[in-house]
Amino acid sequence: MENLLTNATEILLLLFLVITFLQSGIDKITDWKGNLGWLQGHFAETPLKNMVPLLLGTVLVTEVVAGVLCLVGIVQLLLSQDPTLAFYGAILSCIALLMLLFGQRIAKDYDGARTIAVYFIPAIFLVFLLQG
Repeated sequence: MENLLTNATEILLLLFLVITFLQSGIDKITDWKGNLGWLQGHFAETPLKNMVPLLLGTVLVTEVVAGVLCLVGIVQLLLSQDPTLAFYGAILSCIALLMLLFGQRIAKDYDGARTIAVYFIPAIFLVFLLQG
């Protein structure tokens, strides 16, 4: 219980990232065709138009690994107060968000890019908290 209270902010932020990325990854897996179709339309007028399946797969793997690292990082923090995996999960989460931001900017979806920036703020704050 003491580890939970000592690391409450980090654990809550990690839970935020776990929910964000595991849900997103599961959605991409269970509705691959739907996501692919929507993204191909979204990027139809961009230089990325021929790479959408590869990029979707890359984002999928990055999100799932980030979510799993954050989840295991919570357990590690609770059991031993070791932030290593949580830190790696937070960094990978930021990388995933930067990939998504890049795509939204290329597609000129500025509202989508703004939404990604909202997710980036707590993720980068978590990296800051876990660095020490």
